[in-house]
Amino acid sequence: MLVMGIGFGGPYVTIVALKPIAAEFDWPRSIPSFASAVTYIGAGLGGILMGWYADRVGVAWVVLIGATMIGLGAIVASYAEGMGQLYFAHGVLFGFFGNATTFAPLMANITRWFDRRRGVAVAVVGSGQSIGGMVWPPILRYSVDEFGWRSTMFWWGVLAISAMVPLCFLLRHRPPVSPVRPGVRVPEKGDLVLGLPGNLVQLLLCLAIAGCCVAMAMPMTHIVAYCTDLGISAARGAEMLSLLLGSAFLSRLYWGQLSDRIGGLKTILYGGAGQAVALAFYIFVDGVVPLYVLSMAFGLAFGGIVPAYSLVIREVFPLSDIGWRMGALYLFGTLGMALGAWLGGVIFDAVLDYKPAFLTGVLFNLANVAIIGWLVWRRRGHQGGGVAAIQGA
Repeated sequence: MLVMGIGFGGPYVTIVALKPIAAEFDWPRSIPSFASAVTYIGAGLGGILMGWYADRVGVAWVVLIGATMIGLGAIVASYAEGMGQLYFAHGVLFGFFGNATTFAPLMANITRWFDRRRGVAVAVVGSGQSIGGMVWPPILRYSVDEFGWRSTMFWWGVLAISAMVPLCFLLRHRPPVSPVRPGVRVPEKGDLVLGLPGNLVQLLLCLAIAGCCVAMAMPMTHIVAYCTDLGISAARGAEMLSLLLGSAFLSRLYWGQLSDRIGGLKTILYGGAGQAVALAFYIFVDGVVPLYVLSMAFGLAFGGIVPAYSLVIREVFPLSDIGWRMGALYLFGTLGMALGAWLGGVIFDAVLDYKPAFLTGVLFNLANVAIIGWLVWRRRGHQGGGVAAIQGA
């Protein structure tokens, strides 16, 4: 949780300083927005490789690579003189060799350590991302205002390396062998899932997570810029982002407990539906207090969605496959986050209004709800054949 909480801080410098970066280089907002996008793309692509590698050498060495690269990425970004350097720092260092080593490998690793209450365990580890989003934006916003985005990025990189590297050695122990409980069939290669080929279910889950993450990224990436367009200070916008992600952290523990009772699929369905409703309200709300309330509601809704995907993968696929399958799943999730971050900037540049961007996010979110709803419906008639555990163990 701590590794994730620190590691996901760097890209928030770009989010908080989106307008100053664009102004310094005389860029449209879509360019620094795309820096956030390539971070997600790099993390997704690298997650498959890093998940596979962590299955073989253990998670500690993989995360050690990431801790070094995340800090180095911030330092390189602080010296950027053009798009190429900014995108390299975000996509390759922050993303492919950085956060790719944290999310998918750590989520896969924690599912191997817990049998009962696995949903809560996954939620706690996944909360690191939300903690980072809750803690870093106000700090980084103050630093950007006082010292500029370049100094902020540089010294954050130094801090990341100093804090994350020692934590990696606490992860050096390999997980125990998972016990086989009476009456629970362990998924094997070739098993049908919900009466469908396993790879088809994987593809549907990948498309579903992409849809919900497009919607998720819209307010997360653009809330600070949106507030300043409404005449609200950047400080208030950073506080809203912090509140949004802090609410996601608090709700993630509840969603984890719920997923242990109702299973990962229903958790995704309920969380996705709540997120769609909250995002739709961004189209109509433009006051300071309502935006604070709405940001909290959005965070409470989406907090449990992403960890629930980890539960589904762990429960229905062979244990030997979960590293790369979670990596592939989160590749689509990060592609969705990248698309949402970039698309929000592109739509704003085209119409000078964020409301059409939020509407686009709602449509992607509804596609996610439709896919997961169909899988939940199929589950009713397919409880056997290696899929019983999809309801949650």
